[in-house]
Amino acid sequence: MAESEPARPPQDVDTTRPSVSRVYDYMLGGKDNYEADRVMARLALEVAPDAPQAARANREFLKRVVRHLAAEAGIRQFLDIGSGLPTQGNVHEIAQASAPGTRVVYVDNDPIVLVHGHALLAVDDTTAVVEADLREPEVILDHPEVRKLIDFGEPVGLLMLAILHHLTDAANPAGIVARMLARLPPGSHLAVSHFCNPGQAHPEVSRQAYQAEKLFNEHLGAGRWRTREEILTCFDGLEVLEPGLVPLPEWRPDPGDQAELGITYHAFVGAVARKP
Repeated sequence: MAESEPARPPQDVDTTRPSVSRVYDYMLGGKDNYEADRVMARLALEVAPDAPQAARANREFLKRVVRHLAAEAGIRQFLDIGSGLPTQGNVHEIAQASAPGTRVVYVDNDPIVLVHGHALLAVDDTTAVVEADLREPEVILDHPEVRKLIDFGEPVGLLMLAILHHLTDAANPAGIVARMLARLPPGSHLAVSHFCNPGQAHPEVSRQAYQAEKLFNEHLGAGRWRTREEILTCFDGLEVLEPGLVPLPEWRPDPGDQAELGITYHAFVGAVARKP
């Protein structure tokens, strides 16, 4: 994993405090992270030594979902909420490989994501990155860059991967999802990945989920590892695609995929659903 400091951090980025997107970048073996992020990541690794596997599983889930939506479901525009730092296999790259010209808007509230995103997309008129907060869905949907690229008269692929578990119950994540979906037309799809506390089905994983939740709340802001039943409320009124809400490696794996059965396997789940 990366250990050297990135050169010249943007002036408005606080590198003394860990960032969700930069900790995730570290877990993926990226270089856009700082010592505070690595300290946080090492604490997480003490609780879940296979956390990098979970990060990779989420990226692979993203790739399979976007490929399915672009190649099979006919989605030609994506809204990626909580997109994180650019890495290999970004949404626009995956979608446009199947359907050239597919439009993508990335949304994140971390200023460093905005800096790196603008650099990546400087010459691309089918993609944009905007700084906004998931807790203000109407601000996102009415943002000029979003309105410029996303036609709300046509189906949208709404991606909310590894983001809703960073919201407290008071923030009402299922309500936020519903508010966004209310503005999207039939045929739109929602993809969610979420840290899960599996309860008595996997008691050791459940114990570690509580530890991980406590650690994240202490260092990265409030959030919750939810039960399957709680996560499924985000899909109320939608048609959940097979195989349903499952551990990420189990969502339509490619031939030859080998699942890494570690601590986080049952603690990171995802699903995709269609708005009827």
